[in-house]
Amino acid sequence: MSECDILVGGAGAWGTALAVSWARAGKNVALWCHEAPRAAALAATRENFRLPGVRLPDEVVVTGEFSGAGIVVVCVPTQTLGGILARLPDDGAPLVLCCKGLDETTLRLPAETAAEVASGRQIAVLSGPNFAHEIAAGLPAAAVLATADAGLRAALMQGLRTERLRLYGSADVVGASVGGAAKNVIAIAAGAVMGAGLGENARAALMTRGVAELARLAAALGGRAETVFGLSGLGDLLLTCTGAKSRNFSLGLALGRGEALDEVLGHRTNVTEGVATAPALLQRARQVGVEMPLTEAVVGLLAGDKTVAAAMGLLMGRALRDE
Repeated sequence: MSECDILVGGAGAWGTALAVSWARAGKNVALWCHEAPRAAALAATRENFRLPGVRLPDEVVVTGEFSGAGIVVVCVPTQTLGGILARLPDDGAPLVLCCKGLDETTLRLPAETAAEVASGRQIAVLSGPNFAHEIAAGLPAAAVLATADAGLRAALMQGLRTERLRLYGSADVVGASVGGAAKNVIAIAAGAVMGAGLGENARAALMTRGVAELARLAAALGGRAETVFGLSGLGDLLLTCTGAKSRNFSLGLALGRGEALDEVLGHRTNVTEGVATAPALLQRARQVGVEMPLTEAVVGLLAGDKTVAAAMGLLMGRALRDE
């Protein structure tokens, strides 16, 4: 494959939406798909079943090669990230990670996985309140581009911005990563509250205390608590806990209504990251001595150890304290 401006690694809904957005902005884009039959179908039909109703511009090259780009944007599920990165050629292109979650085996954030598996590569994180179908439709949105290297940050922001996607820079990779991971867990809780009919008051309280959990963990892991109150934390949390298209919120909604986890997941083709992230997040928090009662409640709900009513009772019965 010849050199392109941006190689999007991962032909799911999010990767496809970003490829569409950047191609429309006049950038030279390739979209990597690791399954040969899917890649061939996508190249022929220019439509991705994971993002129905969106046509892939003819300018986007569908490829099975994960090389030959100025910037590599990685849009694969967190649980497969390590294996994908291990296949990368050492061509020096910076990696921009769009994965949100923690590896359920290593408990690493995506940037930590990349630092271990793809050592020597420049690494950044792209995160924010973005639904794939809206990005693909060209609706306005904003996100955070986080990397400690100021020069790299400026170059990536310039290279990845469009008229419809405004990017803000941050040096706090940990804070941006924690926000993107933990908001999926809080969204499951928010959905469960609504599905069980516990009301908007309960959801608002849960979301607010969820931000506090995110801030405590970000600080304990070496990030900045204030990062969590920006686009990659609070912004993403608000979208994921209220948007009907949120996979994590809709999963919680189903659980709150009494549906079984396996049955809900069995009808899905896209990954619901919060399911694997919740127990990993709780373990990581315990390692650094951070209390995360909402996350613990979600873990119990997903495991079938707690009902929504029982979890809410435990949360409401916690010892009183100052906010």
